[in-house]
Amino acid sequence: MLSENKVIALYCIVDDLLKAMRHNEDIRVKVKDSEVITTAFVSVLYFHGHLDNARMFMKMKGYIPNMLDKSRFCRRLHRVSELLYTMFSQIGQKLKDMAGAADYLLDSFPVPACDNVRIFKERRLGNEGFRGKWSAMSRWYYGVKVQVLTLEGIPVEFCFMPGSQSDVHALTKLPLSVAPESNIWADGAYNDYKIEDMMLEQEGVWLLPKRKSNSKRKDEPWMDYLKQQVRKMIETHFSCIKAKMPRSIHAVTAEGFYLKVALFVIAYTFEKIAA
Repeated sequence: MLSENKVIALYCIVDDLLKAMRHNEDIRVKVKDSEVITTAFVSVLYFHGHLDNARMFMKMKGYIPNMLDKSRFCRRLHRVSELLYTMFSQIGQKLKDMAGAADYLLDSFPVPACDNVRIFKERRLGNEGFRGKWSAMSRWYYGVKVQVLTLEGIPVEFCFMPGSQSDVHALTKLPLSVAPESNIWADGAYNDYKIEDMMLEQEGVWLLPKRKSNSKRKDEPWMDYLKQQVRKMIETHFSCIKAKMPRSIHAVTAEGFYLKVALFVIAYTFEKIAA
């Protein structure tokens, strides 16, 4: 439920982080970057990504009396997109440093750019590499996979992959920069013996994917049971992020599409910290 305390808490965290990063902006602006970012967070957390609804809410409630109009707000949001990714990276690294050796969960969720039957009209993503199989829904979709590494339910790393790529490719795309003796739990799609051995030997990190039925490295029954229980935790955490997303992401450009999807992950991290 949206409340004044939640909005203020989000703003304080964003503003304090920008100050810690020594972020400078033009003193002539009437709406600060921290206010733009907070409004974007409110839109994805409480208005299913509708930026204009959040913009009007923040103005009507008096949080940002000098709110920008729709067009200028979108341009400012795109202008601070790299800043958003940097903020998330710093928050994620800080959480990992504080946790030390810990248990992490790795999984993905699909985000369609359009319905499968309308692919011939899609002009933003641009090629067939984005057509993938949505196993949970037993259907094909056209869009991206969001690969997310979570710590106690809080996203600390994420990346985008074309829908056609297998989840195992995330092991080389994500930094997976965690403390030695940490465990990274994942489902069967992340089985790669070479990467498992390399992570353990070079970084002291255990990659623990659920083994497939034809796996050459069978788990002991107790480990298989433990991985099944962890799998339920993964689905619970990721359903909380997906529940905030609309059925379709409205964006004119590919950059806008990626930015909106990223906002759902980044804002969820800030919300969990503010709780």
